Amino acid sequence: MPNQVIRMLQMEYPGYEDEILKSYSIWLCLACETCYSRCPQEIRISEIMDFLRQESIRQNKVNPKAKNILSFHESFLDEVKRNGKLNEVGLTIEYKMKTLNLMQDVENAPSMLLKGKLGILPNKVQNTGEIKKLFKKTRK
Repeated sequence: MPNQVIRMLQMEYPGYEDEILKSYSIWLCLACETCYSRCPQEIRISEIMDFLRQESIRQNKVNPKAKNILSFHESFLDEVKRNGKLNEVGLTIEYKMKTLNLMQDVENAPSMLLKGKLGILPNKVQNTGEIKKLFKKTRK
């Protein structure tokens, strides 16, 4: 639970960093801000979880159960870096290649295409170079 992660951060008991960074729970946060809206202290828990995920990646401590979540995370960011915004088809292709879950949800594709929910060709922002610069800055 998010409150348990926050409490562990507050307590600073020995070994807490590894336990938190290796936990699966930090990967389950959807950044929906529900916990923030309910928190009496107005703690931005989703921002803390995002930081913990990035630290977990940086220190190579990602929980093995979070492998597919991490693959989706990376695929999403790669797609934004390439086009300046999300292209669902590009995201899906990259995610499927990383996870090798090639047939998962494939039956949904035809109806989504017919309903216009999936754009075949990506729509790019005008200056993708600026987006790439932002990504470069955040890597440092």
